[in-house]
Amino acid sequence: MSGVEAVGISEELAALVERLQPLYAQLAKHRLYTTFETVEDVRLFMESHVFAVWDFMSLLKVLQQGLTCVTVPWVPSKFPESRRLVNEIVLGEESDEYRGVALSHYELYLKAMRECGADTFAIDNLLRALGSGTDLSKALSQSGATRAAQDFVRSTFACIAAGKLHATAAAFTFGREDLIPDMFRGFIRDQDERLSGKLATFRWYLDRHIEVDGEEHGPMALRMIRELCGDDAVKWQEASVAAETALVARLRLWDGVADAILQSRTAGTARLN
Repeated sequence: MSGVEAVGISEELAALVERLQPLYAQLAKHRLYTTFETVEDVRLFMESHVFAVWDFMSLLKVLQQGLTCVTVPWVPSKFPESRRLVNEIVLGEESDEYRGVALSHYELYLKAMRECGADTFAIDNLLRALGSGTDLSKALSQSGATRAAQDFVRSTFACIAAGKLHATAAAFTFGREDLIPDMFRGFIRDQDERLSGKLATFRWYLDRHIEVDGEEHGPMALRMIRELCGDDAVKWQEASVAAETALVARLRLWDGVADAILQSRTAGTARLN
């Protein structure tokens, strides 16, 4: 996990990070990254991955509600360092600046999808249904999202429903977007050049997350975990389980995307024959 050295790592945090290393290794070497061949493969990836980009914001909002005061009259929360950290992360994730325009990273991702021709039908359906008052489970089932994307979102919201702020913070912290390896970013760069810039916004999104997660938000989030768990062994264990669950969910999402890419390619070959 990037940023550990900058935190002033505790024994408990070091143990948690060490426990997650095998899962990080699996993600870094996942077969998905050797599956990509064309921009169509990238589109299929984005059509599922956008759900992870979206539900990340719900994790963040749970942290904002739990660590800061969002009610009136205002009273200071009991987490002075973490409330500063989460407010800075909210600023960056919900109101970043791209080419002089304020955008959330979710909205930026949608822009990137549309630029390269990825289909936003399923994620648009989900948000439209949620906006009209449909409950999440029904909205998700009817959205048209892939099974892998639906399972990922359900895993995230199961963590939220458990109502343990330290566990939600762990899922948020250790399942972040800096898990994308350099190999994939290189592939996107090459495809962008071939397509005369149609992946430029997606490239910016990926590079931005590497920048802020590694240099800014990652260390902030680790300090938040340390403050929330303190010296409570039970909270550290629950945080560890939540982090592992988030990473396993990411692995399964990657499995689903890789399978979808291969199935699409096989179907295309069959049609040609």
